[in-house]
Amino acid sequence: MATKKDYYEILGVSRDATEEEIKKAYRRLALKYHPDRNPGDKQAEERFKEINEAYAVLSDKEKRKHYDTYGMTDFHKRYTEEDIFRGFNIGDLFRDLGFGGTDIFSIIFGRERQAQGKRRFYDFNFGDFITREQRPEGGLDIHYELEIPFMDAVKGAEKRISFVRDGKTEEVNVKIPVGVSTGTKLRLQGKGNRNPYTGEAGDLYLTIKVGEHPVFKREGYDIFVKKNIKLTDAILGSVVEVPGIFGPKKVKIPPGVQSHSKMRLKGLGISDPKRNINGDQYVEIIVDIPKKLTEKQRKLVEELRKEGL
Repeated sequence: MATKKDYYEILGVSRDATEEEIKKAYRRLALKYHPDRNPGDKQAEERFKEINEAYAVLSDKEKRKHYDTYGMTDFHKRYTEEDIFRGFNIGDLFRDLGFGGTDIFSIIFGRERQAQGKRRFYDFNFGDFITREQRPEGGLDIHYELEIPFMDAVKGAEKRISFVRDGKTEEVNVKIPVGVSTGTKLRLQGKGNRNPYTGEAGDLYLTIKVGEHPVFKREGYDIFVKKNIKLTDAILGSVVEVPGIFGPKKVKIPPGVQSHSKMRLKGLGISDPKRNINGDQYVEIIVDIPKKLTEKQRKLVEELRKEGL
């Protein structure tokens, strides 16, 4: 795949370009000529190969020094194709850019050569061009961030997800346990990429991200909710209905309750499977102070003030 073009010319940078300038130029060009954006375009594919070879050399201080010293022809006498790409990591640069799974290994080195196994690139790390949720984490394992609705985390659910494995899109059903929280990791054994030489398969790791809820907030296994009540209910006490994850609940408001005080509803929080208990629900009372009063209300309040209230 050795190219006769000057590597600096390929990336469109000067010979004294900084590492950051080289990286920026590479990202721009690799995005432009990436196979996912140019399906079936052989010229774009060849350009993509050139860009990656140029960056593999110029992003490595030692290789760049040798290239600057010996020039293109002598450089290729000293460096084989394997040498150029050894240690080069494409995946780190593209894991946040939202590409689908593309077999970059085959694009750069040729599908026939890969299948025949004539070259053993065990110390290369090309990664995958992947979806926004999925990212490689080294080796054969696949790491995937799965965002689920708040109530699915509370009650458990089953989700069908698609992910990229060995350059192909696959689907699998995932059981979401009751009570999972953001950061929880689920492991699907044997669902990772396969080693093309040994057949060994890695694992698929799902990192859970729980979505927000318009009413409930969560801390650990406890649930928090706010309830607005009238001033008279705060003074005299009342029974009000508050939302809960298991349905509405009648709550007795004691006379004289203060605004922002919290009431604990034991065991009405999220299930903690490890301890086989439920968290609690906390209701924060918000006393509404009316901004406007009718004439009758004003007179009554003034009477209360005369009474020392």
